Amino acid sequence: MTVAYINRIGTAVPPHDVHISYVNFIRDALPAGKARNVFDRMAGRSSIEHRYSVLHKDGLVQADAPDGGFYRRGAYPGTAVRMRVYEREAPDLAGQAVEKLELCDEALRITHLIVASCTGFVAPGIDQILAKRLGLRSDLHRTMVGFMGCSAAVPALRIAQPAVVSDPEARVLVINLELCTLHLQETVDVQAALSFMLFGDGCAATLVTADPQGLALGDFKTALIPDSEDMITWHVGDQGFVMYLSGQVPSTISQALRQDFGGLLRGEGTQAVDLWAVHGGGRTVLDAVETGLRLPPEGLAASRAVLRDHGNMSSATIMFVLERMMRTGHGEKRGLAMAFGPGMVAETFRFTRLQ
Repeated sequence: MTVAYINRIGTAVPPHDVHISYVNFIRDALPAGKARNVFDRMAGRSSIEHRYSVLHKDGLVQADAPDGGFYRRGAYPGTAVRMRVYEREAPDLAGQAVEKLELCDEALRITHLIVASCTGFVAPGIDQILAKRLGLRSDLHRTMVGFMGCSAAVPALRIAQPAVVSDPEARVLVINLELCTLHLQETVDVQAALSFMLFGDGCAATLVTADPQGLALGDFKTALIPDSEDMITWHVGDQGFVMYLSGQVPSTISQALRQDFGGLLRGEGTQAVDLWAVHGGGRTVLDAVETGLRLPPEGLAASRAVLRDHGNMSSATIMFVLERMMRTGHGEKRGLAMAFGPGMVAETFRFTRLQ
């Protein structure tokens, strides 16, 4: 039987490291006293050092500052303005990630293009825009995976796998593209402010083929955590897309994993897994996975490194983790990838890193 492989992963982030600027800007909007103290304490424990944005840090301005800022206190941009920035910036960032794949003449052999994004809408879509820019064939099979949140990379790969299994000549380009920083909301709520502090922009481009190199894709499994559908939500609002993250998310994940809900471990113990590629939704989410699965401290090292260096880039994050594992590790290893999204759903797949 034909096996699908992740041959290469290219990653890209915008040039602007905005983490400190965003933290300070959000903090200053909170009431002085307890709210700021709580924010400062939790921000200091976030384990995030860098986040990148298509917006320059100078786009964060006070209400009495000169014109020109994207986020002006008291006058945040509407959804239409944010989507225009997405339409302008998203294709360029995706193009940078694809360049890292060094496709060259191989671009003409791409048969399928799958684009996953939950942070913007445009038609013709990013898939069509990219296909034209990259010079891909006119009979390209295109698929958009939209609004599935942080777990969307897994369904995108799940679409790529059978395309290759059914046709060993298929060559699938998967794009995970997120401009999360376009959706900052003006708020004085500490919990909401802390959630905005997590997110950064990023893109991953992945080549999936039947060529036996890289990561061999195994079985995919999806499981819903019962009674959790209100814990992660994502709605289109008048001022961008509005995300809600319940403070109960980490404890809910930890408890579900202790019970191996949905049989995510395939009836095996954690000893059957050498590599854990877990979406870094935040430090507390990674702590919850580590506790729920009783992993050693080094078990989520790659996920914690990506969170530290880039923050939460929604669907692109887990691909950054897999890229790090491919780039820094050696020897055949069995792996399990896991990402959580609205629902609350856990999307997972097995993989084997080859020599």
